[in-house]
This record gives sequence, structure tokens and C-alpha cells, in this order.
Amino acid sequence: MSRDFYIVSIEPHVGIIIKICRAYTNSQEEFEDYYQEVCLQIWKSKDLFKEKSKWSTWVYRITLNVCLTNTKKKYKKVEEQTNGVYDTQSINNTAFADESLNLLYDAIKKLKETDRALILMYLEEKPYKEIAEVLGITPNNISVKILRIKQQLKVLLDGKIN
Repeated sequence: MSRDFYIVSIEPHVGIIIKICRAYTNSQEEFEDYYQEVCLQIWKSKDLFKEKSKWSTWVYRITLNVCLTNTKKKYKKVEEQTNGVYDTQSINNTAFADESLNLLYDAIKKLKETDRALILMYLEEKPYKEIAEVLGITPNNISVKILRIKQQLKVLLDGKIN
């Protein structure tokens, strides 16, 4: 991957890539692996981009797909190794040092995968039309889902996650 491609095509979207990867990982090491995989997949698929949507939507889709795929693989691998016992405790290091942010991410991780993606895009202030494009649902359905997700997060955060 060339440095120019990274600067022009990935760097403007680093914020959302970080947020999505952070929402699907439990450690700094895992986060870094996901982030690198996302960048690699964006580079590999650049020629498939048909400009039917914004580049930012394309980047979001790739990031989300990489995270969902890796999460499913990780869960399956851990489940096989532990006979179904899965430890979701966050590892405390520099990227995970802010306790209130950790609580928010822990709450977001309790949501269904599509709800996680939706709330992250909402927090990124993406337009409903773009969120609908990425998730394959109607823009009208977005506001109802966001309201329900906010209610779920409030309950989780008020109970300090469980």
C-alpha cells in the first residue's frame, strides 16, 4: 500500500475506522490487528469501488465487514478453545484507559451487531441516508432504531453494564 493512497483515501476516515474497530475489540493488540486488516482490505478493494456511493460509505462498509468477520472468527475460535466460555473483560492499556469511554464501548458491545454499527454511525453524525445505504434498511427505519438503541444504552449505562 502506498503512503499516498493511505494519506488520500484512508487518513480522512481514520476516526470512524478507529471507532468501529474499537467497538468490536477488547484489547489494544486486537484493535491494531483489526485496524491493519481494514486498511489492507480498503487497499485491496479500491478497484472495486464503482462510485455509486460516497468513498466514506465504502470505507465504512469495508470496516464494518472486516470487524464483523473477525469477530465471528474470534468468537468461534474462543468458543472451541473454551467449550463455550467467553471472557469479554477489557484489557486495560493506553487505548482503553478512559473508564467512561470503556463503559460506553462495553454498553455498545452488548448491542446486536447491526445496532452497534447503526449507533456508531449515528455518533459519527452520518446522515440517515448514508446509514441506510450501509446497513441496507430504509432511512425512515433509522430514527426508530436509534431511539430504541439509545434506550438500551441508557439502561445498560445506568446499571453500569452487566
